Amino acid sequence: MADTMQGLKRTGYCASFGTGDIGKEVVAAGWTQKMRDLGNLIFIDLRDRTGILQLAFDDSTSREVFEKASAVRAEFVLMAKGVIRKRESVNKDIPTGEIELFVTDLRILSKAATPPFEITDQTNVKDELRLKYRYLDLRRSEMQRTILMRHKIAKIARDYYDENGFVEIETPMLIKSTPEGARDYLVPSRVQPGKFYALPQSPQQYKQLLMLSGFDRYMQIARCFRDEDLRADRQPEFTQIDLEMSFVDEDDVMTVNEGFMKTVFQKVLGVEVKTPFLRMPYAEAMNRFGSDKPDTRFGLELTDLSDLLSGCEFKVFAGALQAGGSVRAINVKGGAEKLSRKEIDKLTDFVKTYRAKGLAFTRFTADGASSSFEKFLAPEKVAAIHNRMGAEAGDVLLVVADGKNQVVYDSLGALRCHLADKLGLVDKNRFDFLWVTDFPLFEYSEEEDRYVAKHHPFTAPNPEDLEKMESDPANARARAYDMVLNGCEVGGGSIRINDPDMQQRMFKALGFTEESAYKRFGYLIDAFKFGAPPHGGMAYGLDRLVMLMLGKDSIRDVIAFPKVQTATELMTMCPSEVDQKSLDELCIRTVLPQKE
Repeated sequence: MADTMQGLKRTGYCASFGTGDIGKEVVAAGWTQKMRDLGNLIFIDLRDRTGILQLAFDDSTSREVFEKASAVRAEFVLMAKGVIRKRESVNKDIPTGEIELFVTDLRILSKAATPPFEITDQTNVKDELRLKYRYLDLRRSEMQRTILMRHKIAKIARDYYDENGFVEIETPMLIKSTPEGARDYLVPSRVQPGKFYALPQSPQQYKQLLMLSGFDRYMQIARCFRDEDLRADRQPEFTQIDLEMSFVDEDDVMTVNEGFMKTVFQKVLGVEVKTPFLRMPYAEAMNRFGSDKPDTRFGLELTDLSDLLSGCEFKVFAGALQAGGSVRAINVKGGAEKLSRKEIDKLTDFVKTYRAKGLAFTRFTADGASSSFEKFLAPEKVAAIHNRMGAEAGDVLLVVADGKNQVVYDSLGALRCHLADKLGLVDKNRFDFLWVTDFPLFEYSEEEDRYVAKHHPFTAPNPEDLEKMESDPANARARAYDMVLNGCEVGGGSIRINDPDMQQRMFKALGFTEESAYKRFGYLIDAFKFGAPPHGGMAYGLDRLVMLMLGKDSIRDVIAFPKVQTATELMTMCPSEVDQKSLDELCIRTVLPQKE
């Protein structure tokens, strides 16, 4: 039978004790990290969320306490009372390495079975096992530091925005389904059979309604849900730092949020972030980096060769240009030593995963240039390419051509990042912020065979492009902006439409009839008739921000109970089937797809 805590109260966390406490009687509690039985000496490393405290037992310890200590095993839950004293053997690797707790009263509050893996930061087991026993994985000091850091970042956010006049307001978790983008998670209503709530993909419409309500500065640390395929930095449920402001333009939103980044990086990491951030139009980001979230910590920028190759006879390039696409390249300076022909073949396979048909190259070595395409071009075109690319001995030119510019951007944009990692060009201790601005208002969806909103249908168009909304939607720009850090979108937002007529025009441009727009967004359309201030805002992905600040590879590493790529939580094995009675109450019948 386990001991009780009766008569003992914890007086401090393990790592809270120091040399200033020597001679004091204290009580500590936690889990057994390690037990060392040396015969007439026993040492136990007691662990809590703050660190390790060594418990000591020797010849002067009472027989009852000593025998109890000898029975302790890894992960037993203990409470120990005793006197802090100086350690004979100092451990400089831990904050409490100069002291120990000489125990006079030991309580074994709970015994533990042998864990499926060792609870240490050096544990080398598969992620699946760690996630199945996530409660044990969370005991590791690395995971505890991460979760505590996440808490600190969230608190700094609340404090910073409160100091800048924002009011935290909770918005509903059960909302109307208005799918326009990612799929909603649907929740059936028991009391209204056949009807469904949706879990919010964001608080977007509610926070705009709060601007109409007179709360001119809103923030919320909001849970959001999207039924989409998962990647390293995506989860079906995630957390946003969500903001909205009235009577503002883009500069106002950017300034207050640059201030937040400056504050959180200084307080959490001791890193001074320079403001204001660089601003880069979307078109420039795509042309230079092939991405709307460019990593600017290294070069390998794209160069457009399309004009130089106009009228060339090489079918690969000519066909791409005739189809309205482009030919672009990157110069890997000094890359010839590291990129052999075999390595370039691997890079060809890499770009094909981004729908590129191939990868042309020129490799400059001491023996001269070898190329997969230059023999098909006139000498003057070859010379022009070398000149524009700044090619010299030791360089490698990598070229992609396609009839769709997006394929060229995607493949070269991914290739430059892949090469930067492969060749060690990235300074992992550097934080490069920038704003990407002037996003397209629309993007064409091949799946739906129509233009859809690039961000969402409430984003205001650039005043200079109003006429393009109907006549040239591909080139209409939005008053939208993303904050980018080291090649990752940390947050994004826009100035919103606040004019009812403009909102109706936007719905029409997206292919909604007045009837269908009102059916989906009638409450918002009606609300705008009663005086909507100019407003705008943005949202940060809290999970992604923590991941980037702490240098983690996946947001799963910064979420207490994450899901894997199948959207399954391995610890509880949800989602799971439910009993027939529950389905009957919800008037739901499940029809599973037929196996092929």
